[in-house]
Amino acid sequence: MSKNIIIVTGASSGMGRKTVDILSKRENVDEIWVLARRTERLEELREKDGRIIPVGIDLTDLAQVRKFGERLNEEKPLIKVLVNCAGFGKFNHYENIPLETELNMIDLNCKAVVAIINYSLPFLAEGGKIINFASCAGFQPIPYINIYAATKSFVISYSRALAFELKYRKITVTAVCPYWTETEFFDRAVNREEKPVVIKYDVMYKPEKVALKAIKDAYKGKDISVYGKLNNLQRILVKLLPHKLVMKIWMKKQKFDGTPNIR
Repeated sequence: MSKNIIIVTGASSGMGRKTVDILSKRENVDEIWVLARRTERLEELREKDGRIIPVGIDLTDLAQVRKFGERLNEEKPLIKVLVNCAGFGKFNHYENIPLETELNMIDLNCKAVVAIINYSLPFLAEGGKIINFASCAGFQPIPYINIYAATKSFVISYSRALAFELKYRKITVTAVCPYWTETEFFDRAVNREEKPVVIKYDVMYKPEKVALKAIKDAYKGKDISVYGKLNNLQRILVKLLPHKLVMKIWMKKQKFDGTPNIR
């Protein structure tokens, strides 16, 4: 008999870790596979719950992702919930961000999501759930968060369309679109040694609240999850306003003068 499992990528910190905590209490499964590069963080999770199976993996390395797919094919588990939470962003003028970093962002935020879902689909249970963490940044183009916003726009569009395609299997797909949230995301997004690029954050939400709403929305079969009044207001406004105007408002709010300050 196949074992029932949950898979969570990016589980070593932030909303990925909070998601593991919430799902471990909600789902009575045999194992919870947690994927991340920092295996020592994953081992900490296993100390709390014996069902945790740490999987050290660099999701930007498609050879490693392919190997994970082979493991799925060998063990043939029944996946009840798949959560793609791994991702990162970089705040800076486009010309200041190395090409390698930009491509790495695309690999992790987009390619890895598609690959993990592709390898997992044959083993997703009827009524299973896919939860993809996108961002409110994906609702509009954002200067100085250019590539990150574009990758999250991809995740939103991909997830919502996939939700329609998997209805026949009773599998739901939910795109989670957080606003600014208190996580380690900013440790990588912001260079603390330089003058801050983004200076106004409006509000910082708690990761556990975002993750809890994401899971509740996924279990309701929603194809999108947006936590917070300000976040929902922004989502509506960027639908109504021309994106050129939205970008101008963003530039003014962050006091960008349009000069790149190229290093």
